[in-house]
Amino acid sequence: MLKSSLLIVASTIALSACAPMMSGETPADPAERASAVVNDYALAIADPLRPAGEVARDPLRKPAEMLAFAQIDGGERIADVRPEEGYFSRLFARAVGPEGRVYAYVPNQTAARENAFGDTLATDYPNVTRLTGALEEFAIPEPLDVVFMGQEYHDFVIDRFNVDVAAMNAAVFRALKPGGLYVILDHQAAAGAGTSVVGTLHRIEGSALRAQVEAAGFIFDGETNAVRNPEDDHSLSVFDEAIRGRSDQFVYRFRKPG
Repeated sequence: MLKSSLLIVASTIALSACAPMMSGETPADPAERASAVVNDYALAIADPLRPAGEVARDPLRKPAEMLAFAQIDGGERIADVRPEEGYFSRLFARAVGPEGRVYAYVPNQTAARENAFGDTLATDYPNVTRLTGALEEFAIPEPLDVVFMGQEYHDFVIDRFNVDVAAMNAAVFRALKPGGLYVILDHQAAAGAGTSVVGTLHRIEGSALRAQVEAAGFIFDGETNAVRNPEDDHSLSVFDEAIRGRSDQFVYRFRKPG
């Protein structure tokens, strides 16, 4: 049965390899819909447009678990804030399907280098739009189901980025639909570190981030241990080769009331 399922997935990928979007309608029956969601994640992860370097990171980045935690089941409007090369944007584009939309939001501070990444994503995926703007004025043409930040929030806290983080979180709150989700992945700092090592170790203590986001009116809605690493003692920069790619990371989900 497993072999047959894999052959079906492989055949589906082969048939769709020339087209950047998935096709098909989402089943109305909840049981069928749950099965379709799993298949969508498999197809998103097996997307032939994903660069080999990104695929190689999957065992550590746990894409299926991340998509499930963000509650992606097709048709969502998602903003990927500072997507850089687009690891998560590509996954989102496939997972939301042709009825969904992904906004690759590039902050003004990094636009000179990263607008080109966003433009490539928009070229490869018809349901991706690149936007550039101030984080404090974060605005999208339509209400969002999910705002995602992957390993970027701590950067916005660094003084040299000159971001009003409280204003950024308030803008995200406004951009989301009632009940919409704010999902943040970041590198964990040592207990008691707060935001003191964001510019040196590129880590932020989860409790400090949570306090900032909840101050904007969000309700904490859960976390996942999918990318936790208990062997990381939080003492090294996340760019240190001894821990790079394997840092202890938290993923929090916040919900806008309503």
